[in-house]
This record gives sequence, structure tokens and C-alpha cells, in this order.
Amino acid sequence: MHFCVMISPEKLPETFDYLKQFLTDERLRKILHFSVQSSDFVLPVIEDVFQYRNAAAIVRSVEACGFHKVVAMEEENVFNPNWRIMKGAETWVEVEKMPRNLDSLQKIRNRGYQILAVSPEKNATMLPDFIIEKPVALVFGTEKEGVSTEILDFADETLAIPMFGFTNSFNVSVAAAICMYELKQKLLKSNINYLLSDEKLLQLQIRWAVNSIRSGEEILEHYLEKNK
Repeated sequence: MHFCVMISPEKLPETFDYLKQFLTDERLRKILHFSVQSSDFVLPVIEDVFQYRNAAAIVRSVEACGFHKVVAMEEENVFNPNWRIMKGAETWVEVEKMPRNLDSLQKIRNRGYQILAVSPEKNATMLPDFIIEKPVALVFGTEKEGVSTEILDFADETLAIPMFGFTNSFNVSVAAAICMYELKQKLLKSNINYLLSDEKLLQLQIRWAVNSIRSGEEILEHYLEKNK
């Protein structure tokens, strides 16, 4: 469940305060605890993944690492995760769908992200050696072909996961989990302020609250209409 309601920054605190009354104490405690640890410093971008199990596993791994947004670039396939595999991660992770083209990646770059294609090609930097200094968007390719050639050419850099066996490849959902976990560890050990700004934090808390409340979207819309 995802809502698309615009709330002015000055109204964010009072809106979240209003929604708190509909949450159990336990759910509110969890929202407050995990939201302050959330980050959008690493943004996974999924290129036309067609296996719904892979889609679900990626979303679940992203959430487990404390990142709560995924961009799904769609062309031939709809990003349609298996909800049972996600174990509730859909409540917490926002999925932004965009067309599979370079314009979409340019929009992400314009948000301040360095575009990293996860691929062993083009003299890729090995993941353990990569130094994270600014927000990165990790592009993961399709199950069969990997990252497309046009995206490899467009990317600022390529990133590769060291491998030690004959198959020389990871499933896309496994690759995403490894990258997200490894980059989270690098951020934890750094002096980078990678956490959400106050405004983004409140937006996240409101979204989580709405997704946690029965008829949450309707309750929020009614409140905002009443308090214009």
C-alpha cells in the first residue's frame, strides 16, 4: 500500500501526531525506532526483473538493510513481487516505478545520485574496494542479460562482486542483498551523515503510519481536507 498525498513541510509534524492515535503502542514504538535508522543514501534500481520471487527477495533485503525505497524500471515486465516472500516488507518499502530508459536514470542522477551499474564489465571496481562518498544508485540488470549495454555506457561507474567459483555469477536478488549489506556496513563505519533529513524522516513516518492503519489513506485524506 502506497499513498501519493502531498503534505507541506510545515504540516508534517502535526499530521504524524494526528496519525499516532490510530497506532498501537507497539507499532508506534517500532516506527519510531526503525525510521531514525533509515536511509536513502543507497538506492537500488531494478532493470526490468521478470521473476516475481526475485522482485520480492530484493525488496525484503533492501528493507532488512535499513533502506526503504526501490526504483523498478519497467519495459517488458511488470515489477510484481510475491507478497508471501516479502514477509511484510511491502508495508515499509516504497517502490517507485519508472520506464526502462536513460531518461529515468538521468532523473535519478539529477536527484544527486551517482549511477553505479552492478556488473563485472568496464573495469569494474570490486565491491570491497569501493569507497562510498556520496549517494549511489545501484542498477541491477535482468536475470538473463544482466545490465543492458546502454545503461553500462551511461553509468558513472561499474561495481562488481568478487566471486570464487565456476559459475561466476549470483542470482540478481542475491547480488542485491550482498551489495546493500556491504554498503550499509561501509556507511556504518564512515563519518558520512547518511540518515534521512528531518523532513524526509517525517514523510517516512507518516507513510509507515498510513500503511499500518486500516483505511489509513482515507483517514489521512480526510484529515488533510479538514485541516486545509
